Amino acid sequence: MAARLPFLDRRAALVAATRAFFAARGYREVETPCLVPAPGAEVHIRAFETRFDPHLGAGAARPLWLRTSPELAIKKLLAGGCGPVFEFARVWRNGEVSARHAPEFTMLEWYGPGLGFEGLMEETEAFIRAVCPPVVEHGGVRTDLALPFERLTMQDAFARHCNGLDILGTEGDAARLHAAAAAAGLPPRPDEGWEDLFFRLLLERVEPAIGRGRATFLTHWPAPQAALARRDPADPRAALRFEVFVAGIELANAFDELTDPAEQRARFEEANAERRRITGARGWEVDEDFLAALEHGLPPTAGIALGFDRLAMLAAGAPRIEDVLWLPVS
Repeated sequence: MAARLPFLDRRAALVAATRAFFAARGYREVETPCLVPAPGAEVHIRAFETRFDPHLGAGAARPLWLRTSPELAIKKLLAGGCGPVFEFARVWRNGEVSARHAPEFTMLEWYGPGLGFEGLMEETEAFIRAVCPPVVEHGGVRTDLALPFERLTMQDAFARHCNGLDILGTEGDAARLHAAAAAAGLPPRPDEGWEDLFFRLLLERVEPAIGRGRATFLTHWPAPQAALARRDPADPRAALRFEVFVAGIELANAFDELTDPAEQRARFEEANAERRRITGARGWEVDEDFLAALEHGLPPTAGIALGFDRLAMLAAGAPRIEDVLWLPVS
């Protein structure tokens, strides 16, 4: 514990600096529930399930989940007119343990109604530069935060780092992506679906090459990876989603938020079916309260989820996520 105290003191200073940054920009700090009817939207994230059993007053027994993100709850607040907001959210993801992963960790999320996709990138760059040292390092990779952050579309990233592969041209079609990858000299595996091959190329070829000397926004993801993001009006093959890479670490994931309740319901149902197919488990139902909030009206909003513990690792120069957690889950 004593050896970790300098890292933990730096984390505490980072919390204070973060609150000051958002307060100066007119954001309101909020707290949303950890127990939720639907923990998140991402297909491949596993959640911790629990159960409500009434024994005082009225109520019915029902499954609940520890949230994997506060996003759905925060958007309910935004529909009620409370934005712009931010939250230090304790979140849980089952099975995730590594030097950069913990099953329980802190997510910093903020949402700016009217901010827009480009505006959120500008604000994210300003925030990271304001709270971190001018140069950060992790695993031997150094990033100079004084340099303007690179903005790289997924289309350009695959063309640059996957031998000219046209990722948007595959339109989520596994056979088309297999053919394009083979033509680019990147042999696919016979059992790989579109998503499997996309993520293998992303993890093996793209991510190791970005966010190194300077930070990178990896933007305009293929539409099958839209999640809760709007499609790009200029090219509906892409979604208005970006991730941030600093010192070789994936630090944040952001959306120009989808506000159409019908399209959001369809995406939830598709994600739930895919989750059942992959895991063989029932999973969770669609969050009807969230869809009702979208029906009420979510203002045009851009929002971001940033791994606060990873940011603390960079700010403190800590090699492992457990170094910046007061009591890591063993």
